[in-house]
Amino acid sequence: MPSGRHRASSPVERLLRRFRWRVSRRAAVAALTVPVVIAGGAVLYVRGTGGACSPRDPLIVRVAAAVDIAPPVMEAADRFNATDTGVDGRCVKVQVVEQPPAPVLRTLIGDRVGVLPERPDGWITDSSVWVRLARKQGARNLGADETVVATSPLVFATRRSLAERFAAGKTEMSWDMVFPATARGRLRPTESEPDVVRVPDPSVSGAGIATVAAARDLVGTGSEANKALTAFVRMAQAGAMPDYRTMLEAVYARGFWSRPVVIVPEQSVWAHNRGPVTEPVVALQPKEGTIHLDYPYVVTSDDPAKAKGAELFARWLRSAPVQDLLRRAGFRSADGSQAPFEPGGEIPTRAPKVLPSITPQLIDEALEAWGKLAPPSRILVLADVSEEGARPIGPDGQTRLGVAVKAAKLGLELFPNETHMGLWEFARGIAKGKDHRELISVGSISEPAHGQEIRRTEMLRVADSVRPLAGKSASLYDTILAGFRSLSAGYEPMMSNALLVLTYGQDDGRGISRQELAEALRKEWNPDRPVQIVVVMFGAGRDRAALEEAAAITNGEVYVARQPGEIIDVFLSAIARRLCHPTCPRQ
Repeated sequence: MPSGRHRASSPVERLLRRFRWRVSRRAAVAALTVPVVIAGGAVLYVRGTGGACSPRDPLIVRVAAAVDIAPPVMEAADRFNATDTGVDGRCVKVQVVEQPPAPVLRTLIGDRVGVLPERPDGWITDSSVWVRLARKQGARNLGADETVVATSPLVFATRRSLAERFAAGKTEMSWDMVFPATARGRLRPTESEPDVVRVPDPSVSGAGIATVAAARDLVGTGSEANKALTAFVRMAQAGAMPDYRTMLEAVYARGFWSRPVVIVPEQSVWAHNRGPVTEPVVALQPKEGTIHLDYPYVVTSDDPAKAKGAELFARWLRSAPVQDLLRRAGFRSADGSQAPFEPGGEIPTRAPKVLPSITPQLIDEALEAWGKLAPPSRILVLADVSEEGARPIGPDGQTRLGVAVKAAKLGLELFPNETHMGLWEFARGIAKGKDHRELISVGSISEPAHGQEIRRTEMLRVADSVRPLAGKSASLYDTILAGFRSLSAGYEPMMSNALLVLTYGQDDGRGISRQELAEALRKEWNPDRPVQIVVVMFGAGRDRAALEEAAAITNGEVYVARQPGEIIDVFLSAIARRLCHPTCPRQ
């Protein structure tokens, strides 16, 4: 008989490019079996029953299930298959494969890359958000209704000894802990708080999507809220992990972070503690309330008979015995009212408070924001090395260039390894026949431009060696246009392309004029291939108005900084402008 157990080769959605149905090796239960060859040469056995449905021509219904819920659903499919339920005289046999949501979504909406070789007939994902996304993106033949199979609330999880430490310090978990400490008004967390809260990747998990929604709900809207959300996205990207198992293993790591906490579904904590662990993980409920993952089942078949079979399996999943089966696997009941069986001391038995403000509209807005903020950056940095850099800024005697270099080095730490970056220096006549010079080509900061030294390290080293050039004026407008054209020519559609100008805000008037720069940018800036100009001025330059005009044409902005630490706010503000593109207000 076809077993309900079929497992995909990998839970890591981003790397998944193949899909195969693997049939379990269970022995046939009945006396009569018919061998059937399926893809890959595997053999399954169809049980003969002699009952109301035909065992010789089974109706195979393939169901893709989220990785965490797939095992109990496989067991439920085994039981369903034994009932000999029929459609039009054919026995329905359900096969379950575990699949992350994203490749299923891509398959249903007709994408060509990262899809399954065969469309499933039913889909159990970890959040109704995925089903809503499929509908919005034109997926065809989706059932009108969804059946919630089980639920599991999001929890903050950490090792038991650390949870006891938080309890002793009367520290409650809170959604504001997903933001860096600087976004909460202090340089670092207190000793009684987590020093890092890692969140799931929203591109592969419903838990990640829900966390983004909670973050957006907490900060609200407006420019300051957008900066806070940008800080959250940057922190989330840096700590994102491919699956819940890896995340839970991270709470034991003894390294840079001494008080790590992760956000995962409660069920993953239940499953983790059933394995061989040296110290259990504890599920902590956030004080504001939480979000339930709802594990909806939706019929996806374009074959009427298989759609009927998939609907019958949906009803089976809501039956009392199967609901008990799911609770024995660490899930809460479909309506959330009943806790998992045998939760142990690490899982709260009380039903968690629900965040009432997390609506489908808010989730959609949060996902849209993540989609704009998450793409990696491709940045060309233009460093002004004219003689103006030697002038002091502020009462402490630091030079303009000295502050700019410190700011650049500090800002570099904000960008993840996926960032592409390059560096030019500019001053009039700096190189033979040229007013700018490439120091580092644009490319991944985690890879070398040449030799063995990666770009991130090289940029830190080169920044320390930059000096203002006596007698050299600033070819500011010429270099901005040259840098803009260079970035535009090499535009990367999967990245956010930006020109970052570190300057003192004074053009020497020996090249193109302000009007010529603005005219060229208006003519060449392409909203379908946008390159943003962001200017950071160190000191009050006389040409600020011209720079503001140039930046505004490209949806950029001009910022004035006098201290290196101000660069953090500058970068977060600049990235946050992706949220209002192309109609951002002037600051």
